[in-house]
Amino acid sequence: MSDEHRPDVTGYEGNSIVRTPTLDWLAETGTVFRNAYAPSPICIPCRQSLACGQFPRTCGVETFGQDLPPFSMTFALRFSQYAYRTACVGKLHHGGPDQMQGWTDRIAGDTSLMPHHIRGRNREAFDSLPEPEDGCGKWSDAKECIRAGYMPERSEQNRTQGALSLIQSTFISGNYDRPDSHRPQLLKLSYTRPHYPYFTTPEKFEYYLNRVEPYVDEAVFDHPFLSQRQVRPGIDASVRELRRATAAYHGMIEEIDEDYGSVIDRLRQVGQDPDDWIIVYCSDHGEMLGQHGIWEKQKFFEASARVPLIIRWPRRFQPRVVDENVNLCDLFATLCDLADIPLPKDADTVNGAGLDSRSLTPLMRGDTEDWHRIHHNETVSQFGGTNLMIKRDALKYQLYEGEDCASQPEVLFDLEKDPGETENRVDLPEYHGKLREFRHRATELGFGHSE
Repeated sequence: MSDEHRPDVTGYEGNSIVRTPTLDWLAETGTVFRNAYAPSPICIPCRQSLACGQFPRTCGVETFGQDLPPFSMTFALRFSQYAYRTACVGKLHHGGPDQMQGWTDRIAGDTSLMPHHIRGRNREAFDSLPEPEDGCGKWSDAKECIRAGYMPERSEQNRTQGALSLIQSTFISGNYDRPDSHRPQLLKLSYTRPHYPYFTTPEKFEYYLNRVEPYVDEAVFDHPFLSQRQVRPGIDASVRELRRATAAYHGMIEEIDEDYGSVIDRLRQVGQDPDDWIIVYCSDHGEMLGQHGIWEKQKFFEASARVPLIIRWPRRFQPRVVDENVNLCDLFATLCDLADIPLPKDADTVNGAGLDSRSLTPLMRGDTEDWHRIHHNETVSQFGGTNLMIKRDALKYQLYEGEDCASQPEVLFDLEKDPGETENRVDLPEYHGKLREFRHRATELGFGHSE
């Protein structure tokens, strides 16, 4: 798993500039889900939804900084219950008191306990802390672009090495000769790249700098929320600085591709056949990268809400491209299905609310009928407790409940007729029937009001 990787910056999606041979190999020999979406286009709600197989509203993690209740039913816990060694190397983004959340092993973890999760914390002590010195706080999107460039070494090498060492000790363990290869294994290698800050190695930065074309002549979509987080070329950052940020972003994607390749090579070195493994690649959300004039994520635009998703298991599934709408939330049920592990009872899930997750294995076999008949070819994304996206077929409906969006609470894109997402079709008569269906579905999901 990576962080903030928009799926069109891959060779297998037709990008001729970026070098992603490992991901391209996974795509060529696995199942590619071309319309996979994040349950939330921001890190923490998405990752917790993926973990527990529930939408943000269902599991109660709707905003950045929240976390699942301790000892929640995550897919890692479910696999652990069935004798798997479940090891996560790298980012999980659990900031609460239970930072294992079902994993039996944590290596090179990512999170300290967030202040608001500290039991009995003295609010006055925290409130009296001085503000960071000028320029030392969270950078603006413009500053991230202005400061983009390269660093002497690639970051997160401790995570790559952690995964390589874990594989070595699991299947070889020559020094102590007690390998753990008798147990079934679930390994998650989770990077922060290509999430900003936009820094890559000098070689990759120089390779991409004069090859990439930054988004600079973008029309900003007129909407109170969808137009936020602009970085205006020539005003907030120069075109050259935007090019540097775009080049560094591409470089980080090549970095993680190489790192994933090294892990697959290590499996071969210890006598494992990658064809015996179920290999999944995904990211938690995309990156606007200046498209529509916007940087970072949080939006329901394709560049932000759509994610790469590949599942490879050639022993059972032929290579395939799936065009149906799916969700990262669906991985819980899918992984259990692939591993022949029964799904938990509704009472055992977070808040006893049951799973929103659906198994993707029928789509991996080429069976799409029930996906359309039962699931309406639908995927859902939620943000901040007020914003909702429902996509069915090529129609992408969005509902914004915040007061700042009262003037334009609904947006409807038709990606078949308008793949660039430039025209709101909510007022066009030919879409009114579909709008009623979307509004009804929104109320079922706990948003909006029934007509």
